[in-house]
Amino acid sequence: MRNVILFIRRYLTFFTFLFLQIVSLWFLYSFNQFHQAQFLQTANELTGEVNKRYKNFENFFLQGEENRRLHRVNDSLLNLLSQQLARPDTTWQLVTDTLLIDSTRQFRRYYFRPASVVFNSTNSEKNYIQLDRGSLHGITENMSVLNSDGSAVGIVVHVSPRFAQVMSLLHVRQKVNVALQKTGDFGTLEWDGKDPGLLLLKGLPKSVPVKVGDPVVASRYSFNFPPGYPVGTIAAIISDKSTNFYLLKVKPAARFNNLQNVFVVENLQYAEQATLDQETRKRIEDSKRTPR
Repeated sequence: MRNVILFIRRYLTFFTFLFLQIVSLWFLYSFNQFHQAQFLQTANELTGEVNKRYKNFENFFLQGEENRRLHRVNDSLLNLLSQQLARPDTTWQLVTDTLLIDSTRQFRRYYFRPASVVFNSTNSEKNYIQLDRGSLHGITENMSVLNSDGSAVGIVVHVSPRFAQVMSLLHVRQKVNVALQKTGDFGTLEWDGKDPGLLLLKGLPKSVPVKVGDPVVASRYSFNFPPGYPVGTIAAIISDKSTNFYLLKVKPAARFNNLQNVFVVENLQYAEQATLDQETRKRIEDSKRTPR
């Protein structure tokens, strides 16, 4: 206590000056409109700058939630695109009595569901991605997965009630039907397990005009991926003299080292297409074994 009293006595003149200065400023800004307006303007600018910096600091930690909100909005908008719908064949109809059928009627072909990546690997020959959505959220095997920008990522190969396992395009056993965007010529995309920044496009004949930088998209012949979504761009052209086909190196459109939010895409006609394909192959094989 004695030290406090000695401190006050030592700086009494300074404290008295400070008190009188505050009182004089209070009188100045309380009874003078010009100074009052200037003070309020300065105070507003100061508090506004402080609030701005605080908001930026707060947004840094909340941007994940904002990204998820925008991802859900994008999911809703993608489901409204006309390219996710298909028009039924109306060239032949069975008409009962005089019942009219609307020939412009459309039905949904693809359905998009949002999901977040909880695990991802790129340093193995067999890379997988795990999502925070499973069978309880409508996810099933063979659904395709697109990045938040629409680029191809992989295909769901296994699901649990709350999670889904995706075989990445960076998997040596993954094969995807793709096409050149400008010509529509298609081939098979795969990975050799070496450079995660390059995929291989095989089966494209040398008669097809190709140049570096050409975009590669999902083929309309794919059962899994919706057609036209980006897969990558041609990075290098290798001409194999022993065959009539190119070996093309493709730079993937998706950044596999930074996957966060994705779309799981369901082909609502997949079961019918896959069943027909399997039954046809089985029938052909059986017919070969049956003696005539």
